[in-house]
Amino acid sequence: MGNHHVLNSKGIDIGQSDTWLALNTDELPDGIALSHISLLELLHKQEKFDIVLPLTDLLNAEGKLAGGLLQQLNELLTEHASRVGVWVTSDNDTDILVGLSDFLLQQDLIVIHVPAFTDGRGFSYAQTLRQIGYQGEIRMAGKFGRDQIAYLLRAGADSFVLSEHDMKSISDISQAFNALASSYDGRDASALPMFAGT
Repeated sequence: MGNHHVLNSKGIDIGQSDTWLALNTDELPDGIALSHISLLELLHKQEKFDIVLPLTDLLNAEGKLAGGLLQQLNELLTEHASRVGVWVTSDNDTDILVGLSDFLLQQDLIVIHVPAFTDGRGFSYAQTLRQIGYQGEIRMAGKFGRDQIAYLLRAGADSFVLSEHDMKSISDISQAFNALASSYDGRDASALPMFAGT
């Protein structure tokens, strides 16, 4: 998975205490979790782990939770995990997330993978998840920029997976988490609505 760190909403590295493992698949992007586990390994372990599953692999062609064997596999994975989360890619859209709200609200962690710096769907995903009432952890992974962190926090993100390369300048990282700490009139910008009307 490469050398990555997990930072919380205050910019503190929580990677040493992070217990999430990504289920290893052919499409697993680098940085979804600090480590991964294969399905076979998971099923043979006595202890239970915190597992992040790919959302797209749980859906049918219409974007709904698949039944049959996939549903049974999901139930089996849930039995062998202490906590379960999903990771979302750019293949999903916000309409699909809204349609899966009951399922998503049950997840302990939702990782949003950003495939490119210019892809703004991560903002929409995080905001949509908060609008449907998701209270769990939203973690950003992938190719978001440090200058986007403060905006992602305002959209609803709680934590961030950053590569060793992105962590090279700790002062820049801490500035990224505090960039919107106050607005021009002294109010806490994080408490302001994203799109205020006049």
